[in-house]
Amino acid sequence: MLNILLLPVLTDNYIYLVHEPVSGKTAVVDPAVSEPVLMALRYHDWQLDYIFNTHHHPDHIGGNLQLKQATGCKVIGAAIDQSRIPGIDIPLDDGDTFAFGTQTLQIIATPGHTSGHIVYYCAESQALFCGDTLFSMGCGRLFEGSAEQMWQSLQKLKALPGSTRIYCAHEYTQANARFALSLEANNLDLQQRVAEVTTLRAQSQPTLPSTMAQELATNPFLREHSASLRKAVAANDSDSPAKVFAKVRTLKDNFR
Repeated sequence: MLNILLLPVLTDNYIYLVHEPVSGKTAVVDPAVSEPVLMALRYHDWQLDYIFNTHHHPDHIGGNLQLKQATGCKVIGAAIDQSRIPGIDIPLDDGDTFAFGTQTLQIIATPGHTSGHIVYYCAESQALFCGDTLFSMGCGRLFEGSAEQMWQSLQKLKALPGSTRIYCAHEYTQANARFALSLEANNLDLQQRVAEVTTLRAQSQPTLPSTMAQELATNPFLREHSASLRKAVAANDSDSPAKVFAKVRTLKDNFR
C-alpha cells in the first residue's frame, strides 16, 4: 500500500506526499508551495522523484519549479496542458498508465473544472488523487468546461470501486455538507457523514480521505438519479441525468 501523507497548506489546500515503500519512490501531488514538502521529505528521509499535477491552477503548481530545482524530480501532467504546467517532463494522456515503483497509476481525463484536468488512480492501493474534479460532497466549479463535460468526467469516477479512497485537493467538506443537506435533509447517510465531519473539524482534523461509497451515498453531484434530489432541484421527469447535474451545479454556485 502507498504511504500517503496529508500536508495542509494555504487556506484550505491539501498537498499529498506519496511514498511507495518497496521501491522507495516518492511523489507529491499538486504542490501549491514547496517548503512544507521539503520539510516533510527531510523529516521522513525521503527523496522526491515525481510531481503529479492534476491541473494548471496556481494553488496546484506553485511549488513545481522550486521542488524540481531542490530535488531533481520529474514533473508529470496532462499533455494537453504542457504550456500551462511549469517544468513538465512527462506529459500523459487519458488512458495512459505510469509505473510508480511497484504500483501502477492510471491516468483519467476529467475535463470540467479546467479543460486539461486529469486524475491519478491507483487500483492496488485503492487511492484516487482527484484534484479539483471531485470533492467530498462536492465537485469543482466549471471554469473552463461545461456541465456536460463535468458530468461525463464524474461518471468515470463513479465507476471506480466503492472502497476507493478519495484524496481531493481542498478541505471544503463542511461547506459542501451544508449545501448537500439543503437538498436531501432526510438522507440518513448524509446526516451520519455530516456528524462525522462536524466532529473532525471541531478537532481541526482533516475530513479526507472519504471513500467512493460515501460519496455515492452523500454527494449531490453524484446522485442525479435520486428521487429526493431530483425533487429538490425541481427536475422534470424528462430531464436527463446530465441536466439534473447542471441544475445542482447552478444551485451550488449561488448557495450562501
